Amino acid sequence: MSLSMHNISLRMTDSATGKPTPCRLHIRDEAGRYYPPLGRAAEFPGHQNEDVGAGLRQLQKSFAVIDGACEVPLPGGVPLHFEISKGIFHKPISQVITLGAGQLTLRFNLDRWKHGSGFAQADSRCHFLTPHAARLEATAEGLDITNLLAVSRDMPSIDGKLYASLTNITAFSGQAEAFGSPRGGVYVNTLNLHPVLGHLSLLNCHRVVYPLTFGMLGENDDWSLGDWAGQCHRKNGLVVWSNAYRPEAGLPGGEALVQAVYGRVDAFEIDGLPRQTPILPAWYRLLNAGVILPLLGGSGKDSNQLPLGCVRTLTPLIGDELPTYTEWIEQVRRGESQVTNGPVIRWMINGKPASLKLNVDKPGRMTVHAEVRSPVPFDRLELIANGSIVASIGSREDHSAILEAEVETGVWLAVRCRGGHVSPIYPQMPVFAHTSPAVVTVNGEPNRRDPVASQMLLKQIAAVREWVETTGQFGDPKFKKELLADITVVETRLADA
Repeated sequence: MSLSMHNISLRMTDSATGKPTPCRLHIRDEAGRYYPPLGRAAEFPGHQNEDVGAGLRQLQKSFAVIDGACEVPLPGGVPLHFEISKGIFHKPISQVITLGAGQLTLRFNLDRWKHGSGFAQADSRCHFLTPHAARLEATAEGLDITNLLAVSRDMPSIDGKLYASLTNITAFSGQAEAFGSPRGGVYVNTLNLHPVLGHLSLLNCHRVVYPLTFGMLGENDDWSLGDWAGQCHRKNGLVVWSNAYRPEAGLPGGEALVQAVYGRVDAFEIDGLPRQTPILPAWYRLLNAGVILPLLGGSGKDSNQLPLGCVRTLTPLIGDELPTYTEWIEQVRRGESQVTNGPVIRWMINGKPASLKLNVDKPGRMTVHAEVRSPVPFDRLELIANGSIVASIGSREDHSAILEAEVETGVWLAVRCRGGHVSPIYPQMPVFAHTSPAVVTVNGEPNRRDPVASQMLLKQIAAVREWVETTGQFGDPKFKKELLADITVVETRLADA
């Protein structure tokens, strides 16, 4: 028996403003049939660079990203499951509703989580969405700043050939918001990559830094990641090490590691894409070797299977205002950032907000106060010193925890929240949050570096040197010479630890 269908008007309102608000919507019946809004397909592709935007396929469920109002053809008289969400700082809605005779409208209010104020929310990297789709998805996931990065990818065509895809390169906006908003919004920059030496996200650039790739099939290696970083920095851009220690980024560490030790990389990215091995041990190793990189979080979204903002960066508001993009860039550079998929960490050292660089007059013990609140369950709040857990406490029933501990000076510190629980909104990875490090020095003297960590980095750099000397295809010998000179400089620095 076929069911009678009616176009139902839906409106999702932010309870704080009383206005329609973009969000993510899923409607299904008891048999699991998905009902999309008008103008959206019930089925859509989910692979890389396939019509990315405004639709999400997650855990065998399809979602439509809407601007706060839509019409949906729905049957009456049968139970319908509604799931509505708006990022990590709004309470998701899950209801079963049966439409009555003649009912043509439904209204929902999205309530903000009371502990989610005081931060700007940003996604450090996504690809292949149009700027308009990125803005829609960003507002639907509660993001204030979204970095949409043009990237070169070889994509198959129906004629059997591979063509280089440079999606969004003509939309490049650099230091300006793509739509002209004074604060927040979508910023179009680039992900520059070499298949062996590594990947760098170049944010806040005044112009496109070409080439977007070198060393690909048919290309020589007459360039370097150091050249990219230098051009990005000329106008106060931010150089981010992306896809670190992933097989697709080439050698472990690669030249990205060389430039990080040299001081030409500004931040280390954690994203929401699957990993074969955990990334935190690699970042801790860098910190232990004296390579101090703040954290930056982003989804890495490149298909309809990953939500924008599933991993995100939180930075403090400036007064009660969102930071401008330039202000946000400098917040990240200063280490005023944390990476999260739900929990929010606040922490202090000796009664002052933790910062990337903290100097004290004399050695001794310091008091660290950290607290976390989360909209979803987690297991533990942990204080990390030089890569080891030095204090830990479990979660309360209200998904919060407070930790106080004393630690010695001359260390780097960070706070992390973790748990075996999975967020119902972002089930790609367990609940997680991690602050950028605070490096505590005494009288400005550099902290002692871990020789074991330095030796491990030296082994990775030795593999880069071997590749440059024996495998790299350099048409102009000056590029080879300059890269080997950089490697010599960082080898000396690490060997002196």
